[in-house]
Amino acid sequence: GEVKGENVVRWYNTVASMVKYELIVEKKKEAKKEEKKADKKAETAAAPAAAPAAPAAAVAPLGTLSPDSDEYKSNVLLTHLTSLSITSTTSTHTAAFTSDELQQYAGSLGQHCKNIFLKDKKHGLFLVTAAHDADTNTKALAKSLGLTGANMRMAPEDLLGKHLDVKKGSVGPMCIHSDKDNTVKFVFDSTLLTCDKIFSHPGRNDWSTGMAPTDLVKFVESTGHEVTQIEFGKKGEATQKKEVKPAEEKGKKEGKQQKQKGGKQQQEPKKKGESQKKAKKEDAANTLLALQYKKKEAFAEWYSDVIVLSEMIHYYNISGCYILRPWSFKVWEKIQRWFDSKMGPLGVEPAYFPMFISKSRLEKEKDHVEGFAPEVAWVTKSGDGDLAEPIAIRPTSETIMYPAFKDWISSHRDLPLKLNQWSNVVRWEFKNPTPFLRTREFLWQEGHTAHATYEEANEMVMAALELYRGVYEDLLAIPVIRGYKTEKERFAGGYMTTTCEAYVPTSGRAIQGATSHNLGQNFGKMFEISFQDKNGKPAIPWQTSWGITTRTIGVMVMVHGDDQGLVMPPAVSPVQIVIVPIVSKKVSYETLSPYCEDMKNKLEAAGLRVQYDDRTIYNPGWKFNHWEQKGVPVRIEVGPRDFDNKACRVCYRYNGEKEDKSFDSSLAPFLSSKMESIQKSMFEKVKKERDDHLVKVTEWKDFTPNLEKGNLILTPWCGPEFQEEEEQVKEKSKAEGLERSGGEEDERCAVSVAGKTLCIPFEQPDLEEGTKCFYTGKVAKCWVLWG
Repeated sequence: GEVKGENVVRWYNTVASMVKYELIVEKKKEAKKEEKKADKKAETAAAPAAAPAAPAAAVAPLGTLSPDSDEYKSNVLLTHLTSLSITSTTSTHTAAFTSDELQQYAGSLGQHCKNIFLKDKKHGLFLVTAAHDADTNTKALAKSLGLTGANMRMAPEDLLGKHLDVKKGSVGPMCIHSDKDNTVKFVFDSTLLTCDKIFSHPGRNDWSTGMAPTDLVKFVESTGHEVTQIEFGKKGEATQKKEVKPAEEKGKKEGKQQKQKGGKQQQEPKKKGESQKKAKKEDAANTLLALQYKKKEAFAEWYSDVIVLSEMIHYYNISGCYILRPWSFKVWEKIQRWFDSKMGPLGVEPAYFPMFISKSRLEKEKDHVEGFAPEVAWVTKSGDGDLAEPIAIRPTSETIMYPAFKDWISSHRDLPLKLNQWSNVVRWEFKNPTPFLRTREFLWQEGHTAHATYEEANEMVMAALELYRGVYEDLLAIPVIRGYKTEKERFAGGYMTTTCEAYVPTSGRAIQGATSHNLGQNFGKMFEISFQDKNGKPAIPWQTSWGITTRTIGVMVMVHGDDQGLVMPPAVSPVQIVIVPIVSKKVSYETLSPYCEDMKNKLEAAGLRVQYDDRTIYNPGWKFNHWEQKGVPVRIEVGPRDFDNKACRVCYRYNGEKEDKSFDSSLAPFLSSKMESIQKSMFEKVKKERDDHLVKVTEWKDFTPNLEKGNLILTPWCGPEFQEEEEQVKEKSKAEGLERSGGEEDERCAVSVAGKTLCIPFEQPDLEEGTKCFYTGKVAKCWVLWG
């Protein structure tokens, strides 16, 4: 920005700063490489779980960075700012990684920017600068920008470094200066123009630079980037308006009008053809029941949308923790009741153990604790005082239960010991928490047993796995593949792990449904559990543990849901049938209600779960969308004509079909039978989708391409003990997948293509003698399932 002949001193300072900056960048790159190496070493030699680190340091007071300081002059963004003769101030503060932290540490400075780096496969990269409290919904943003078929996501961190030369948490609008190729498009919140001064990071998150908003626009334009201005609304504004007005106020207004006309609250008869479809869409939009995302276009966003709008989940103020609303908790209760009914015949008794574990007990089994170390949450304080020893919150219960087993087991007469508990578990996951699927606290069932022989223990393992098959296939209508885990994937500290693996067609990914472990005698040795066998000799019992979690609900949502919302399997749906009255001028609620109540009572007497939606503030279109969103298997519509003909219209959620039925003694048996056929049809539909994506591969060249197609792959394998080779397959397939996709991650998941063993299926295809492992070339011992 400086001409040598005009001002040689300023030219010299600018050039020196740029050279110094390049050296700093190179040092940072080298440091980053070393950091990655250190991280890998640390992961390889994972230490046992330890107490949490000391509390974070206190918030540093605000400071001022002088333009004459070496630090200021070495910052290329600030030197460019100076070269434009822009008046600005730069303050120092505690490093802030989010806009909320920035408000906490430096909010007193004034209006801070929220900066988001987005990527869209079709439309490229975007740097968005908006007000701290702006609603930056990516779908609305894409619409405002006129982007067709957009699916904007947070760009991965490596692209931050590549295009903006900045690390995550330090992004600011001035970073656009590093985009020399003009690859990144800049979007600016026009509401910021009303501020006197706005603050943002100059490439590092412990500094904030403030300037007039027009000067920031000038800075961006000086880099050769066009500034696209969009007016962002404030977070929560639109939602609040929609939540209050369309449902209750609109319904109440209609009710008031109808009362004024006829003295009784009435509704219009249902519309026909296109007008009825149009009215239904309008009701969906007005009541916030219409999903904002399509399942096949934006799977992750669709999932988040559907679990909230169907009233399954409510977000909590601690990341990774969620409120299970009645609609989802009732599904979990049905799984519990079904499971408990199977426990008695197996001789398994209910129990409950504390949720806290002493550090010494948790660390008793080395392999076990290393497997859970990164996820353990610790309690270190009581009131204002520190605990003498940190106490862990259970990530699993082996180390809680087995000291008690030691006290209870002394003779072969004390065996088998079979216990089951329903409880919560805390695993402090930090990676992309997702309701039901990856949460810091979740609900589960865990069974723990002790047996005199390996055979008895193994029989229990298989019996538990069969129950898990029943949960998925008989209750949730989701087919699973049962098998053994390889040694690399087995339970930490266990002898053998069996699993149920499900498949999600939309993402083309497998998901572990439930596991059942033969723990061998390892935990018995560690916790000194022993007994006298029938011959009077000391022996160590064989133990098992097995568990299933609320992940089941998430799998059900992903597998069966559609663009209208949930599709509930009748076996677990809290409501199987909803009755919706449709009133007119001739037939009022008062007339239809006894008819609908009578229908409800007779269907309930047949063992069906029925709800009569007699709410008068909502019209039928609103109710149709509401119950479709919640996935109720059957909706019964009762209108004036149905009332006159002693009939009803039956609508099916899973396929959208409708039929008219008489309201007589045949209706209840018909619907009971229909629940069974719906359950079966849902299962068969998903099984066909799964089987269509189940392929055999015998050569490496076909492996990665099939993973990219979202297939489950059966390959000949040299044996479950080859852990290093298994990891090589994962890394090689990932590298090939990224190379084939141009180095971009698949937006549906964290890793584009990384082949991982799911299980060694119990049902093995024929393996001809001499068949080679598809990867190592060694003689194959079995078929392995990958996904």
